[in-house]
Amino acid sequence: MTPADLSRTVLHAVRRAVDEDALRAPVPARVRVDRTRPGGSGDYACAVALQLAGPAALPALEVAAILRDRVAAEPGVGRVEITGPGFLSFTLDAPAAGDLAVLDAVREQGLAYGHGDVLREEILQFHHAREVRAAVTAHAVRRLVVAQGARVRVSCEEASDPDWARLGVTVDAHGTPPVPLTGIRPVPAGVTAGELLERLGPDAARWGLLRPAGHDRAALGPELLVQGEANPLFRVRYAHARARALTRGAALLGFTAGHAPYAKTAPGSESHARPAPYAQPVPDSESHAQHTPGAGHAQDTPCGEGPLPYDGAARPLLDLIADHPGVLLAAARHRAPDRVARQLEAVAHAFFDFHDSCPPLPAGDEKPSAAHRARLALAEAAGTVLAGGLSLLGIRAPEHL
Repeated sequence: MTPADLSRTVLHAVRRAVDEDALRAPVPARVRVDRTRPGGSGDYACAVALQLAGPAALPALEVAAILRDRVAAEPGVGRVEITGPGFLSFTLDAPAAGDLAVLDAVREQGLAYGHGDVLREEILQFHHAREVRAAVTAHAVRRLVVAQGARVRVSCEEASDPDWARLGVTVDAHGTPPVPLTGIRPVPAGVTAGELLERLGPDAARWGLLRPAGHDRAALGPELLVQGEANPLFRVRYAHARARALTRGAALLGFTAGHAPYAKTAPGSESHARPAPYAQPVPDSESHAQHTPGAGHAQDTPCGEGPLPYDGAARPLLDLIADHPGVLLAAARHRAPDRVARQLEAVAHAFFDFHDSCPPLPAGDEKPSAAHRARLALAEAAGTVLAGGLSLLGIRAPEHL
């Protein structure tokens, strides 16, 4: 169960409680769930009971109890607790199964993973100045909200700069609108599209314009072209290219990605753990690190210990992939493509940490195993998330760098 699935599950529980007349309150449009903070209880928590207590004219703890019973009965939810003044804390059932569901979703949806229809009822109109950063930002925002189901129209105060087309920008109308529209107003870039294209090319120019938050000045220097890990754009694209290279390498070795075996130990068994899919296979596999710009950043934690296959170095990457749909929705709601860029940077960093600790390809005379197939599945999912995110930003994701 992904965070988005859990949010829908809780919202469904609220609707059921209202339909059954156990709760008399307006059903919210959405329910926010957040990862539990360190030291907290469960995997996720939400404050929906506190939000509904006033309209329902009931104590928050009573509202929480009403919702707890309904959420606890849903598949994928292991335990629901009430904490503090009325927070609901959720522990998901079978972590490995939840991780597999996320990887299945990425594989099935491909580059559209994280897209949805939450904004399907919205018709949006954006307006921006005749300025390159405003034009590129409005174009990226358009792509983000369309990916969430909205219908969009973008207009510009004056005729478009012809060079905008080389940056992938399209504008639907020009001139002063008869009524005020939602303005897209980032800090101006201070250069023209033509100048940026000449110095940086379209991909680096778009990244440089979109990566900072709109209220921050965009850094548009030659560092955007550096072919090294100090350049976040290169790091993101290299992580994607490396993920694709792993798939090609696996094909040459005669294997493909597969599910991680979830080791359930029978009572009384002598062994309570078999090698997890992300366990380090052999010492000399460290040679893989030299192929990635993330070498040296790998965590010391092992890839997996005990019966749970998705522990250690894989955990941050799995969590980021699971959170990706929520990041895309938040970026669309807040008109903030910089959130997507930061998410991609985090995924790339976690990918290299995972790759360096848990090589998806066998080394030396080692034979491909179920562990390698499981690691490859996670690496491929990361590559898909990176490619999809870059696409939403209007940036190419080459398979070779």
